[in-house]
Amino acid sequence: MKKSLIFTFLTVLICGSFTVKTKAQNELDNIYIKEHVANRKPIPYPSIREADVIWSKRIWRIIDLREKMNLPLYYPTTSMDDRFSLIDLLLHGIRYDGLPAYSTKDDEFKVLIGLDEIMAAMGVSVDTSEVYNPVTEMMEIKVIQKDVRSDEVKQILVKELWYFDKNYSRLDVRIIGLCPIREYVNNEGNVVKRQTFWINYEEARPLLARYEIFNSGNDAQRRSFDDLFISRYFGSYIVKESNVYNNRGIDTYATGVEAMLESERIKNTIFQLEHDMWEF
Repeated sequence: MKKSLIFTFLTVLICGSFTVKTKAQNELDNIYIKEHVANRKPIPYPSIREADVIWSKRIWRIIDLREKMNLPLYYPTTSMDDRFSLIDLLLHGIRYDGLPAYSTKDDEFKVLIGLDEIMAAMGVSVDTSEVYNPVTEMMEIKVIQKDVRSDEVKQILVKELWYFDKNYSRLDVRIIGLCPIREYVNNEGNVVKRQTFWINYEEARPLLARYEIFNSGNDAQRRSFDDLFISRYFGSYIVKESNVYNNRGIDTYATGVEAMLESERIKNTIFQLEHDMWEF
């Protein structure tokens, strides 16, 4: 009994000292301790019954991180001011928070993948090349370690479900998954786009709710990543809808302006459906 009390006391003492140290470190770069966002939990979704969903459609869209509206998801390229970019936050969650990642062979979250496979998809590798040594006047083999280049992730593929809920009489949407797309130049000099891994959004919400993004108007009132996605505060365009042709993408049957018009047609069809559900 005495040993257990001593152990409990030491545990509380160590945790308390760690908390004080962390707060002291935070106070060095701020005038107050930021605790609200770090302890935030995602707002639960309203429950949905199958009987209430009278229409639904799966949509895939691209968030281009180079657009001005989407820059808070792309920056900072290195962690600063308790902020991460979206891809760095997802990698952080996979490494340290046990966030599951899924294979890109499909987008149904069937196959879990490990950290090694994720790092390979992000460009981590060991390469060798011959370099000239002026001292020995001979060619030598040099090992080159390629690290994660999170700045090469220029797009995010979003899978979502639009549905009409007759219980609430409204058209709504739920994000199902996120897939970072890495854009880089290969050894042949060609630009390559590669899907890296899938993240189930519901599993990632607790992580996304605890980290904030940049607010250009007010540093004291920053929204979290989860707030941004739930409020749809991002720019995007549709690249695919669920269809009988193996869910083919728009790029398989339309290009250029025609692809843009097809994307707009799908978007307008969804919103027109909500209008048609009402009777006046």
